[in-house]
Amino acid sequence: MDYSAANHALWNIVIQLGLIAAAILLANFLRQKVAFIRKSLMPVAVLGGFLLLIAKYVGIVKVDAQLMEMLVYHGIALGFIAMSLRVPAEKNAADRELTGFKSGAIIVSSYMAQGVTGLLITLLLSYTVMPGLFKAAGLLLPMGYGQGPGQANNVGSSYEALGFAGGRSFGLAIAAAGYLVACIVGVMILNVLSRRGKIGATRSAAEEQHGVDFFQSNDEIPISDSIDKLSVQIAMVIVVYLATYLAAWGLTSGIAALSAGLAATVNTLIWGFNFIIGSALAMLLRVLLEKGRRSGLIRRQYQNNYLLNRISGFFFDIMIVAGIGSINLEDIRGLWVPFLLMAVAGAAVTWIHLRIVCKRVYKGYFYEGLISMYGMLTGTISSGVLLLREIDPELATPAANNLITGSSFGIILGAPVLILVGLAARSDAMCWAVLGMAAAYLAILYLLIFKLRRKAK
Repeated sequence: MDYSAANHALWNIVIQLGLIAAAILLANFLRQKVAFIRKSLMPVAVLGGFLLLIAKYVGIVKVDAQLMEMLVYHGIALGFIAMSLRVPAEKNAADRELTGFKSGAIIVSSYMAQGVTGLLITLLLSYTVMPGLFKAAGLLLPMGYGQGPGQANNVGSSYEALGFAGGRSFGLAIAAAGYLVACIVGVMILNVLSRRGKIGATRSAAEEQHGVDFFQSNDEIPISDSIDKLSVQIAMVIVVYLATYLAAWGLTSGIAALSAGLAATVNTLIWGFNFIIGSALAMLLRVLLEKGRRSGLIRRQYQNNYLLNRISGFFFDIMIVAGIGSINLEDIRGLWVPFLLMAVAGAAVTWIHLRIVCKRVYKGYFYEGLISMYGMLTGTISSGVLLLREIDPELATPAANNLITGSSFGIILGAPVLILVGLAARSDAMCWAVLGMAAAYLAILYLLIFKLRRKAK
């Protein structure tokens, strides 16, 4: 085997991870030494991502976009698996009141609000200053903002095949804009809320504390035995991720054998939401380990919450830097007007909508729920966690878990979204009909969010 620099496959991942590590260290140095950066609440990972993006465009470094996208994809799942393996504390009143179903309704209602906004913009432009604009392009706003680059790429490509020139690039550009909104506007919102005293301890405040984190609870395995305690945590995370791959492969293979048409629609969603499968399997392992302890089959607690928090934080930081660093600004091309209108309107409408619904559902941790949902529903689930960690560094509130459980219910409640996306591209009349159906479904979801209550026991 050639171990020299000529073996690109051998050294490329090391080089790219080295670029990410250098960006993180430089960003951390700047945050510590530059007062206005520190006061801005700009997360180190976000700053590192933009440093890498700038370095890429000025020609200082060469970023492997495909590898970066892989790191983002795997990082989401690995981070949430580590988080889901944590031994939960006793549930509080906010946990009991919140349901995953309502979180799912919040997510899908955000899709509908974004879809109505996007369609209104593209329909208006197509009948005025841009008569050649593909009218259904407005539905790429919920695909890019709400569901992320994977679905934006898939739907954009299908629209491109139906006559929307540059549809795939436009969808990816919307997704990239959404990610920037989550990171930049989200941080600006954190600053405003902090100055108004609406949020308490932030990461910046936590950085000034020099206490020691609580490391170990009773009955855990030793810190270092025949195997290091950190190795056990990482091994559990990776084994669960392997099981996630096998479960997704089994599901998609079975669906493909039953129906090629169904597979074309559903299988992409299964692989795109692999973090949900991973989180579910991690929770299952956690339950099995707890049952093993209660039955006496297992003597010690294998999970360590402190180390699992560090592992999830590591994957989330790597994922954020890689995600921002891999943004391709050339994706916008000749569609600046609808792009800018949709990007700005999408950010504003999503914020207004979420302020209304989150205030009703997330009692006791409104701002944590609002900020995390806004980060996810403009960017990705990773950017939602990123913003949340600024005001809830240890993810102590249920807000982070709501992103997972809500996404699970969102798959079920969001099934009509895929139907509407397909119908809108068929004709102008159908596009108007989809606008009406999206508004009607939004009203139904509002009723579920505001009127649905737990039955008294």
